[in-house]
Amino acid sequence: MRAIRTKLRFFLDEGVADSVGQYLASEGHYVIYLREAINTGSADPLVCIAAEANDAILVAHDADMKGLVKKHGVSNGRFKRLSLVKLSCPEPRAASRMRDAMSLVEHEWNVSATKTARRIFIEIGNNVMRTVR
Repeated sequence: MRAIRTKLRFFLDEGVADSVGQYLASEGHYVIYLREAINTGSADPLVCIAAEANDAILVAHDADMKGLVKKHGVSNGRFKRLSLVKLSCPEPRAASRMRDAMSLVEHEWNVSATKTARRIFIEIGNNVMRTVR
């Protein structure tokens, strides 16, 4: 008997390889590509707003996004409901590292359900995965 898996919504920043979105969709998750929702080249705060407005976990390969979310998203700042999966691995490994991290992402999402502001912050590196609670 196969366990029922959590179905998540992801908002992929423009720097994220399509292979990451294809993997997530193949697992039954809902994927929103930035280029289908807002203009490419949009400022990071607008990307955060779009992800938050879609109740989606932002997936970014952008080094600036980590600082923006740490400054505003994990604190009581502007993006109180923003969740982020930050890919800090080389782009060719992004889909496979995301696959490796999915059980962690799903677990953190389920754990965050008990909090008043449901959000997660996970960084996926080449050889490490970190979460902030």
